[in-house]
Amino acid sequence: MNDKVFTKPIKKQFEFDEEVAAVFDDMLERSVPFYKESQKITKFFVLKNLSENGIVYDLGCSTASLLLNINRDLECKANLIGLDNSEAMLARAKRKIEAFGADVQVELGDILEYEYKEADAFISNYTLQFIRPLVREKLIKKIADSLKKEGVFIFSEKVISHHPKLNKDLIECYYDFKKEQGYSEYEIMQKREALENVLVPYSEEENIKMALENGFSHCEVVFRWANFATFIAIK
Repeated sequence: MNDKVFTKPIKKQFEFDEEVAAVFDDMLERSVPFYKESQKITKFFVLKNLSENGIVYDLGCSTASLLLNINRDLECKANLIGLDNSEAMLARAKRKIEAFGADVQVELGDILEYEYKEADAFISNYTLQFIRPLVREKLIKKIADSLKKEGVFIFSEKVISHHPKLNKDLIECYYDFKKEQGYSEYEIMQKREALENVLVPYSEEENIKMALENGFSHCEVVFRWANFATFIAIK
């Protein structure tokens, strides 16, 4: 289904409700530059670091598209677990999992409070930016503590620049991309207002610093387009 969420006036902050869940896959592909490519890179590193009977957690799994893609290419037995706090997203995820007959588990839960088992890999696709900065570092430490030695955390985030002009130009570049995907100026403005104070991005440097100060030995960017980046952090 095509994303038409912001073609009408929005009177509330952005939330992952049924209306968004219904069009979320289309929204991602049209709103996130090179989304499929970043997902391929994420899948590559997950599979490279996955051991027999290992565990992978996808934090904010939405409709479970990435876990389904990973499941298709598994070469060993593994536990693929998706967590989300949106019932609407998980309802669609469960339908997709059932349709594909996939061995993927999804759960309704708070990723800040969930009791994780020792895992080979964690994934977070544009999820951290929705976590309040005051508790974001606690989540990163919890992820690091739950990983095996040399386990990986692959996360994608919208990023900012602390150079005012460059940051403005990056945003303009991104809006040009959205227009090329068929979004109108009105839709772009509406979504920006709905996300105000809901989505709080860090810079590339701040994301790396956060990982290094909370249990990871190394962190770097493996993919970037303008103000969108995919990171890998190694315990």
